[in-house]
Amino acid sequence: MRTFVSAVAVLIGLAMAAVAVPAMWVDRNIVQEDGFVALSAPLGKDPAFQRRLATAAVNGIAFGDQQIPDALAAVVKPILQDAAQSLTSMPGYSDAWAETLRKSHRLSFADPRTLPADANGTTSLTLDVAPLVGLVVKRISEASPVPLKAPAEVRIAIGQSDQRQLIERVSAYAPMGSAVAVGSAIAFLLALVAARRKWTVLAGIGVGALILAGVWKLGADTAGTILQGAGSGNDVAEIFKREFVTASTAGFGQWIVAALVAGVLLLVSGLVLRVAGARRTAARNRY
Repeated sequence: MRTFVSAVAVLIGLAMAAVAVPAMWVDRNIVQEDGFVALSAPLGKDPAFQRRLATAAVNGIAFGDQQIPDALAAVVKPILQDAAQSLTSMPGYSDAWAETLRKSHRLSFADPRTLPADANGTTSLTLDVAPLVGLVVKRISEASPVPLKAPAEVRIAIGQSDQRQLIERVSAYAPMGSAVAVGSAIAFLLALVAARRKWTVLAGIGVGALILAGVWKLGADTAGTILQGAGSGNDVAEIFKREFVTASTAGFGQWIVAALVAGVLLLVSGLVLRVAGARRTAARNRY
């Protein structure tokens, strides 16, 4: 009976861990704003993405609510071109990019009831480059007599229009990962307490961790492929999505490596405990 209880507890613990680890990673790195910014910040250093981002920021002015007067177009055009080329080297670019990520996260992950009326229809992950547009507006204001006001929002949809429900589910369930992880740890502890042979529990958890690492790797690769295949029809969105998926896969990959290391250590510990126990038994039988 104790062996049966121990085996069931190990299986339950592994099943809960299979859900808890991905949920905890998603919660910390995507649902939580600080984690999302930390994960996405390096994307702003990608040269191809920088060029597209600068073009989007410039277009956010040229095609926004405030049109550039025709009489001043010849004066402003070279300034816009210069701004597009030098956006990433402007003072404050890093802060503006971080604020872009924060605004985008709030727009995409906030409770729809808290969003402005004009943003409530947003149904996919949205990048708001308004802080970057503000840098361009400031450059124009300093170099020309054109009085422009930076727009409050310049949105770029990333993904497809039916993703809001998925975002809402992720936001609701991912924070539960920590509680599920605690349940998994309790199940493993129960398995150890109930087991007649402790080494089998350690070895079983280790083997399970190795299997889960493989499952997580397969799942992460599959999810990345699906996301990459969902076209948005926007150059900036496509580059951001590609780099974000790459960064996410690499970030979760570190957790997978940690699971592999933990699995190997547990498996080896179980085997060492088994060998030590066999030696003790042999020594007792000898005397």
